[in-house]
Amino acid sequence: MRQLVLASTSPYRAQLLKQLRLPFKAVAPEFTEVIDQSVSPELLVRHLALGKAASLRERFPDALVIGSDQVFVDQRGRTLGKPGTVKAAEAQLRQMAGRTHTFYTGLALFDNRDGSHQCDFDTFSVTLRALSDEQIAYYVRCEQPQQCAGSFMIEGLGIALMEKMAGDDYNSLIGLPLIKLVTMLEQVGLPLLRKNS
Repeated sequence: MRQLVLASTSPYRAQLLKQLRLPFKAVAPEFTEVIDQSVSPELLVRHLALGKAASLRERFPDALVIGSDQVFVDQRGRTLGKPGTVKAAEAQLRQMAGRTHTFYTGLALFDNRDGSHQCDFDTFSVTLRALSDEQIAYYVRCEQPQQCAGSFMIEGLGIALMEKMAGDDYNSLIGLPLIKLVTMLEQVGLPLLRKNS
């Protein structure tokens, strides 16, 4: 079987990929993320995911590489990424509280043998509860979500921030759209549900 590489250091993406029961190696991508407000979120996340996947071409010349990245669009239509600091995470959550926001998660599967690739994105919307400054500060102190788009981790205490959520693939909110990934893998000859030989 072809070597499968996940171009990510996210333990959450790795945990999701383990569900597919395929051997893989998780490696930090050699790619710098830049959030360009002039680019639509659909194109931006696809570009970022593909950049991450393609960045490992020389290190793994025979591998299939998975790249994924995420941004969210706030109620004003601004595309935002990771806050980076505690102060920025708290400010982001204050702006998000009581409103609905859409997360865009890009996905790419890059074939290092010939440079061919598949690229797509998924969306998931979340509506946050009305939150006090104290609740926001407590949450950020507990989970340290500075490296997460939207300043929360839905796989942890972040669920307590939510009023409702909607989308086709819950996994895309965590950072890896598995439904789309399964289709991509099947198209390169890696079916997950195979007959016993």
